[in-house]
Amino acid sequence: MTENTTKPVSVYAEANPNPESMKFVLNSVLLGDGGSVDYPTVESAVESPFAQELFNFDYVSRVFIASNFVTITKNSPVQWAQLIPELRTFIKSYVEAGGPIFIGTPTTSTAASAAADVSGDLSAEDTEISQKVIDLLENYVRPAVEQDGGNITFKSYKEGIVTVNLQGSCSGCPSATVTLKAGIENLLKRMVPEVQEVVAEGVVL
Repeated sequence: MTENTTKPVSVYAEANPNPESMKFVLNSVLLGDGGSVDYPTVESAVESPFAQELFNFDYVSRVFIASNFVTITKNSPVQWAQLIPELRTFIKSYVEAGGPIFIGTPTTSTAASAAADVSGDLSAEDTEISQKVIDLLENYVRPAVEQDGGNITFKSYKEGIVTVNLQGSCSGCPSATVTLKAGIENLLKRMVPEVQEVVAEGVVL
């Protein structure tokens, strides 16, 4: 008789500032290399059978996957207390059974990809400012945002305006605008004097 040495998967739910989102944390890795993926629709989740399965729950409206957690956003008035047991059971069973999280290599959001996307037609000064902003977002902002089940990525810098993308629980969060202006914008303006304003794509108010 062969002993089953497969590590049992544990899943716990963790609330975040967005009342419509819930972060499900696992004791196993879903996505390596510090990346994350955000699926706002089932159509966008073609590379992730795991996310597609989650969208089969009719109350799931968005799926965000990072290193060892998945953030699920609902579009139902049903309270999380009623939904969490079902989702926890599914996630645990799916991962323990070895179900595929992704097909191939997913298109992730990372600081490295953001740096690579800094446009070559920017001036040397703007390129340098963009890199400073990317480093600050990666080292100071992103870890805190991930704690809340979301992600922030650099989009562009032009004429003093930084544009970022908010993903996962941050998209649609009632406090996202406050966090963006009172927290992130103040930090960047203090550390990079050239920054005048921070605006976000992906925020649904």
